[in-house]
Amino acid sequence: MRSTITRREIFNSAHRLFKPELSDEENIKLFGKCAYPNYHGHNYELHVTLTGDIDPYTGFVYDIADLKKIINEEVIEPFDHRNLNLDTTEFSALNPTVENICVVIYQKLRPRIDSKFDLKIRVYETIRNYSEFPV
Repeated sequence: MRSTITRREIFNSAHRLFKPELSDEENIKLFGKCAYPNYHGHNYELHVTLTGDIDPYTGFVYDIADLKKIINEEVIEPFDHRNLNLDTTEFSALNPTVENICVVIYQKLRPRIDSKFDLKIRVYETIRNYSEFPV
């Protein structure tokens, strides 16, 4: 029998959305206040969802303690209380939009989780805005 399990985590990060080839005025026109030169922060809410067969012995789809450890190592430790543009290699040349953050997290977690499990990432940038990957 297949089922789904989701782990929710929070991380706090600063970022700036901008294209380096554009002026500050052009960036603000394109990205709004998210392009202000001195960065800004979000309390990101991350949902990591795994779908798979329920183990008849444990009753688990996936051991949530193991999932928590993987998320902590791959996402929380490198991203929490960091400036994504300045402090991470993942976003040194990639605009840290919520869409790109979602894809990067997927790419970091996918190799750590057996392919027999479907993996979906949802990242809330605000209570009203989120992205999911894959779709």
